[in-house]
Amino acid sequence: MKKWKKITLGVVGAVVLLAVGAVVYHQLTKDIVTVQSARVVKQDLISVVTASGEIRPKTYTNVLGEGFGKITEIVVQEGDHVKKGDVLLHLENIQPGADVQAQVANIDSMDAGMRVAAANYDSAVATLAQRQADLQKAKYDWERAQKLFQEQLISKQEYDASKATYDSAVAALNASKAQVDQTRAAREQARSNLDQSRAVLKHTADVLRKTTYTAPIDGIVSYIAVRVGENVVPGIQNATGSFLLTISDMSVVTSEVKVDETDITNVREGQPAEITIDAIPGKIYKGRVTQVGELAILRSSGQAATTQTTANTQEARDFKVVVTLDNPPVSLRPGLSSTAKIQTAQKQSILTVPIQALAIRTGKELEEAQQANGSNVTLAASKPALTPAQKDEITGVFVIRNKKAEFVPVQTGISGVTDIEITSGLREGDEIVNGPYKALRTLRPGAGIKVDNTPPKREDNPSSD
Repeated sequence: MKKWKKITLGVVGAVVLLAVGAVVYHQLTKDIVTVQSARVVKQDLISVVTASGEIRPKTYTNVLGEGFGKITEIVVQEGDHVKKGDVLLHLENIQPGADVQAQVANIDSMDAGMRVAAANYDSAVATLAQRQADLQKAKYDWERAQKLFQEQLISKQEYDASKATYDSAVAALNASKAQVDQTRAAREQARSNLDQSRAVLKHTADVLRKTTYTAPIDGIVSYIAVRVGENVVPGIQNATGSFLLTISDMSVVTSEVKVDETDITNVREGQPAEITIDAIPGKIYKGRVTQVGELAILRSSGQAATTQTTANTQEARDFKVVVTLDNPPVSLRPGLSSTAKIQTAQKQSILTVPIQALAIRTGKELEEAQQANGSNVTLAASKPALTPAQKDEITGVFVIRNKKAEFVPVQTGISGVTDIEITSGLREGDEIVNGPYKALRTLRPGAGIKVDNTPPKREDNPSSD
């Protein structure tokens, strides 16, 4: 055989062998899945609920209009510190001031009339006492005259005069009693008129007081909603009065955040929290949960879901949680955006796996994989058979054993930022499938795997000309 034919046959043979080898290798490795792995380790774990909201003072008050009037002066400015009782603004007070002056003069007149009525009553009482004394003397004289007349010691004329004097004294006494009653009634009437005038003065003084607004609490003026020259209207029935300004007591500062309904069951009063404020980057402030809301808040409207209409909606809901800062900075202002990380649980030296390692499979998928792979699928052999309810969805982790992925159902506990507690199903040191997500999502129990923990290469962005 010629040399070139031998070479050709050798090349063809080598190509055939390579092709056969490639086919065999493909058949052997076609079901191999390249994955990343991690170890089950013991570590300390902190469960955190993160929520956003805004800075608010624990105590604040909105000053509303109490009376009608035009604003003539605003004494304070936004950011001013005020004490309770400090003047905030003035309304036009000409008419209320005149009413108060007129009523004060009226009270002075009523008070003088009251003194006159009291003097008349005292005089009537004194006159009554004199008439009683006169009657007593007339009575003695009449009794004496009767005896003397019976003994014929006095004339009939003297007897009649004594009787007339007695009758006159009785009449004078009755007149004095009537005068006392009359002056007493006049005195009470004068007292009632005086009390009425004082009540009217209290009303007019209150109207005048409502033309000068003072601070109800200590704090800073955080917002002023009106200007000089605007009219103020008081609230009536269901309509609130004019909103004038807001005073905030920044001595106790809170971060009012909205926690998702899926996390609210883990939040309790007294739990520690870390607060960050967008306006103060790089700073973390300590605090504690001081209030957990009981009513759900609709995410779109911010209103409480209390009515039957809103209760039946499928809209996402939040719950208000108040975190009080331990040492707030003096530069804080109400309304600043804030984020609170609330520590809901903490455990030490517990089994953990990365959260992304968890996988969910249905009982049907596991049964099919077990039938297809025989004994290569692990379904927690030490546990009793899964109930029908458990077969619907089973949470587990793919454990790497003999270069195959075995699905092991697990029970989980608290979760941290990147890791989650495993309470049963795994042991420390077990090697588990940790990613990538696409492979983990489609990985079949019992499938052959290849571990490649090489960090992914960074793709350099082409430079723009």
